[in-house]
Amino acid sequence: METRKIIIDTDPGIDDAAAISVMLSEPSLDVKLIASVSGNVGIEHTTNNALKLLTFLKKDVPVAKGAAAPLLRDNRFATNAHGKSGMGGFEFPEPNKELLLKENAVLSEYRVLMESEEKVTILTLGPLTNIALLISTFPEVKEKIQEIVTMGGSTERGNIGIYGEFNVTIDPEAAKIVFRSGIPITMVGLDIGRKARLTVEDLEKLEESGETGRMISSLFRSYDGGHVEEGVKMYDPSAAMYLMEPELFETKDAFIDVEISSPLTMGATAVDFDGTLSETKNAAVCVDVDAERFRRRYVKRVADTECK
Repeated sequence: METRKIIIDTDPGIDDAAAISVMLSEPSLDVKLIASVSGNVGIEHTTNNALKLLTFLKKDVPVAKGAAAPLLRDNRFATNAHGKSGMGGFEFPEPNKELLLKENAVLSEYRVLMESEEKVTILTLGPLTNIALLISTFPEVKEKIQEIVTMGGSTERGNIGIYGEFNVTIDPEAAKIVFRSGIPITMVGLDIGRKARLTVEDLEKLEESGETGRMISSLFRSYDGGHVEEGVKMYDPSAAMYLMEPELFETKDAFIDVEISSPLTMGATAVDFDGTLSETKNAAVCVDVDAERFRRRYVKRVADTECK
């Protein structure tokens, strides 16, 4: 089977953990690096959470510590949704610190890209700070990137501002750099995660499926106040599932830019499907998902991790 080389740039995070857990057991993906970034919680927590998750899953993927703050702004965290540590609600083993690289995330991403004979896909599950620094410092890496699949942005309302989605709004300058980079981009935004929800029954199936399922269900039961009866919004897992099963999603090309100055719409992704701005389209945007198939496929994938 042909495998696709992947860098995961992430700020774990409960839904980050749910996304990474299924990706690491997917035979068509070869995850070369996990890079942490400040986002849901601070950089020490996100780095430690990545190491704890890998230790729990018994996966030996190198981890590189990334940016500790946005390019130009102060940190804002999402502890209200993810807890103080970022992955509360489950007792993880002590992390294997041997997986942590000495070089920082930008240098590690640069090395993985330049050493690869094939183009590499970057999946971003957090703010785009590392990626903006990478392509600004080493523009030659653009030729080595197959595409960037980003969980971020929204074609509708936001979740941290009226129109701002968290990952973009935390570092809008970084997002603007990435969207204007000329690299092929697929945006899996808030509107998709709001449609792709797990039910209480799905969480019960996860709990019955094995250790990984119990871990994910436990995390989700503490996620965003624990209102599981409303359905668990699958933001980061949607981006992961797009990489593995793109047929579940409908995409549409658009020009995307990011608002960085207006206090009313800070971090908003302006998604122009119709050419209103007379700009060249620079991204594929996920506009719909088969929510029922998504639920079934995600739960099955978690169960399948017990066999790998």
